[in-house]
Amino acid sequence: MNPDTDTRDSLLGEAVSALRSGNDAIAEAALQKLLAADKRHLAALFLMGELKARVDDDRAANGFYRAALNMVSAGAAVSDDLRPKIKQAEEFLAGAHGRFEAFLFRKLDESGLAGNDTPIPVRHAIDLLMGRKEIFYQKPSVFYYPGMPQREFYERSEFPWLAEMEAAIPDMQEELRDVIARTQEFKPYVQGQPNRPRPNNPLLDDPSWGAHYFWKDGVEITQNSVHCPKTMAALAAAPIPVIQERSPMALYSVLEPGTHIAPHYGMLNTRLICHIPLILPSDCALRVGGETRPWKAGEALIFDDSFEHEAWNRSDQRRVILLFEIWRPEISAEERQALTTIFESINEYQKPVEI
Repeated sequence: MNPDTDTRDSLLGEAVSALRSGNDAIAEAALQKLLAADKRHLAALFLMGELKARVDDDRAANGFYRAALNMVSAGAAVSDDLRPKIKQAEEFLAGAHGRFEAFLFRKLDESGLAGNDTPIPVRHAIDLLMGRKEIFYQKPSVFYYPGMPQREFYERSEFPWLAEMEAAIPDMQEELRDVIARTQEFKPYVQGQPNRPRPNNPLLDDPSWGAHYFWKDGVEITQNSVHCPKTMAALAAAPIPVIQERSPMALYSVLEPGTHIAPHYGMLNTRLICHIPLILPSDCALRVGGETRPWKAGEALIFDDSFEHEAWNRSDQRRVILLFEIWRPEISAEERQALTTIFESINEYQKPVEI
């Protein structure tokens, strides 16, 4: 036999015997020697986790147990005598997580950091630490602009012009009621285009997600805008991009009862999307990355649609918002001009040929 194997087997046997007899010091010394010779010795990792758990060293036990479970997840061979150790490790980790969480939130509460007044980034960091949230990143489908902060939602207080727009919501709601009285059905938001593959979207050509445009691809839809002068005046205060054949973009976005917009990514991370709720039943919400927010009456929602996002209307009534895009506030005037040139140049390349 290989002398190294003999030595490792001997150390493992010594550790097992010492653990059974309650001699933790001898067990730990044997396991340390064994792991020094073979840091990926699965049985030694499990046993060291068990030993540290027995002496209430949760942090050390957590490290050894996680190392062992990671090896198992990666396909390491597990002998029959080790299989019960897997469940033992998982149960320990769950208990240790609960103990740590209780301790941490007790300390945070003592420091005044456990309430809703805690800054949102701090609350999110704690949720990420505790595994309550998943980390999401910007993944625009067409154009990525480097250096932008990874923020799913922005706060209303960051945009001084929003207060005037929110004050105009009753006027915009009155104009919306007039539009609904004249409109039998809103057009589908997702539509197939000639000379292009049809989108793989479950709401393709489905008016359950409807649209009524005021601006589309940089062109004012005058047959709609003429009936909503107060809405158009409110939009004029927003820093909406002006890009030939691309922007402004502003519309009523309609979700009929029971409609779910599946998770997807926006095209760009140079903009933010604004929602102004105009008809707002209960049980409607928007998830952006790892955070879900409901719409609130009289309040805008501002978010980065280059994160994975989805929306739903689980009520039995129609939901309508005013949707438009704005420049990201982090992008300077000089950068905005450069981006406008880039996007307009992209649009000019091989324009469709009229046949």
